[in-house]
Amino acid sequence: MHSFPVTIYYDETDLGGIVYHANYLRFIDRARTDWVGGLGIDQNAMRAAGTIFVVHRIEADFRAPARLDDRLVITTRPLSVSSARLVLDQQVLLGDCCLFQAKVTIVCITTDGKPRRLPPALRTIGENA
Repeated sequence: MHSFPVTIYYDETDLGGIVYHANYLRFIDRARTDWVGGLGIDQNAMRAAGTIFVVHRIEADFRAPARLDDRLVITTRPLSVSSARLVLDQQVLLGDCCLFQAKVTIVCITTDGKPRRLPPALRTIGENA
């Protein structure tokens, strides 16, 4: 499981000091990018070679609000992987409390929009998912 720290700043909140709902998607996206980079996958090199990651599906549950100055941890854990699809569990945690949880399905496409197999570094994590 991968962990990614996030501190909530003023610009990420609404007038009530609560995190604006769309920012949770930004947080989990940053955590996924950090996780993929930690696997040794260079997304700039992938794009230069004509392949990119895209989110195919997100199932999200908002459980409790995060607030200004909260120090959160976003966890990323693979649930399943095939040659063409990766499903992740991502959680936004404040201490032991899960504030937000998402099941995210990632696929690869060419820069022309055609399906492409996942990189080998991601396909091999399926043995450990």
